[in-house]
Amino acid sequence: MFVREASKQRHPEENELRSSEDEPSVKMQESQSYEISDAELSEIYSFAVQLGRQAGTILQESLMQRRSDGTSGPDGNSQVLEELVMEEKMNAVDIVTKTDNEVEEYIHSKIRKRYPAHAFVGEELYSKGSSKEYLVSDAPTWVVDPLDGTVNFTHCFPMFCVSIALVVNQKPVIGVVHAPLLNQMFSACRGKGAWLNETTRLPLLGSVGVGPIPKNAPKQCVFSCEWGKDRRDLPDGNLHRKVDSFVNMAAEVGGRDGKGGMVHGVRSLGSATLDLAYTAMGAFDIWWEGGCWEWDVAAGICLLQEAGGLITTANPPENIDAASIEDAKLGGRLYLAIRPAADGPQETAREGQERLVREVWRRVRRLEYPRPGA
Repeated sequence: MFVREASKQRHPEENELRSSEDEPSVKMQESQSYEISDAELSEIYSFAVQLGRQAGTILQESLMQRRSDGTSGPDGNSQVLEELVMEEKMNAVDIVTKTDNEVEEYIHSKIRKRYPAHAFVGEELYSKGSSKEYLVSDAPTWVVDPLDGTVNFTHCFPMFCVSIALVVNQKPVIGVVHAPLLNQMFSACRGKGAWLNETTRLPLLGSVGVGPIPKNAPKQCVFSCEWGKDRRDLPDGNLHRKVDSFVNMAAEVGGRDGKGGMVHGVRSLGSATLDLAYTAMGAFDIWWEGGCWEWDVAAGICLLQEAGGLITTANPPENIDAASIEDAKLGGRLYLAIRPAADGPQETAREGQERLVREVWRRVRRLEYPRPGA
């Protein structure tokens, strides 16, 4: 059964975060699949865009307040920075701040009031639990990272954002990413495309403007990656496997026992969400990562797919040439994204994207991030 028809769609600027009096009833079909009508999804999209804008404003105001209150202690370190970092989770680069918690609670409270029947998975709420099991079901679920790029935020590096996604039947159908210091608001909704600041469709130059995948890719490509939070110095651990893969992608053609990719450049933003947004924009050709979580990628996946990009697993299969290229599992913690593309003279856009996937697989090492339930 479809969700009931929503009231007339509002522009995000005009839409108010309303009370739960007219909360739609989401019902499950006999096939265990959930469906939301296009009209209802449009209204939820407007709600999410406004919520993302407001949450991003809170992030910016928090940073500005920190700046105005900043003082240095006798050791020269910022006392505000020391007070800002509330705790370490896994290690010294896996941190949570007061702002993370405040923004997540703000977002959760607005969603709970407007859509009490929807499930909610937020980074900070999840991190407080002892289990790392994948908890997103087929039911409508909001997947939220209140502050992606927390380390960037603490250092006033502007590559941080709020990430809000609605996931239905394990698929992100709405994605909103707001990077307030960059004045960039990315948004996407199933069937409506992906947008920058609500006016510019992604990819930035259109699929024709960004062009086909280069014939000699990964050469002529920009490769985006992240070091991640697992910094254990194990001889064959994830950190070493990542470094090997980075060097393979960057090395001269023919180098590294034939694995050299000679990419144009290697970029690391410190935010998986913005990595995906910039891939959807066409600024990055490739994003390869392991170790992040569903709240890091859900909104970005919606952006990427609505823009025409591809996302699959980061780990190469045994038979690279014959393996089918399937969508990455949302909670699988292994992701390889390819930008939107135009058709080439001898292959479709999708064929070019899949060719690049296989070229990346040939150069990267398998990563180990096991996850119960994913």
